[in-house]
Amino acid sequence: MQETAAYRRLVRKLTVENLWLYVLSLLKEGPLYGYEVAKRIEERFGFKPGRVTCYIVLHKLQSEGLITSASTGADSEGPQRKYYILTREGEKALKMARDFLKELAERL
Repeated sequence: MQETAAYRRLVRKLTVENLWLYVLSLLKEGPLYGYEVAKRIEERFGFKPGRVTCYIVLHKLQSEGLITSASTGADSEGPQRKYYILTREGEKALKMARDFLKELAERL
């Protein structure tokens, strides 16, 4: 079956345009640094978001209080990195989104 334009729009809306869902889902499993977020999204969810787009989403999520960050110092074990961590508010937002999507899928 050939993909239609409508199907491609749906895929885009549910992936790149809602990247925050994927970011929060990954951070629920533990802290990650920015580059690692984009890499894990591609590995786990099968699409490749732009690296800059990931950082924009991380910044927005942090400004909304859904994630926080902590930096590691540069030492002999590796470079300085900023790790992103899911907050309680982020967990609540992710749960609400998952519940909404499950309910919507059942209705469809």
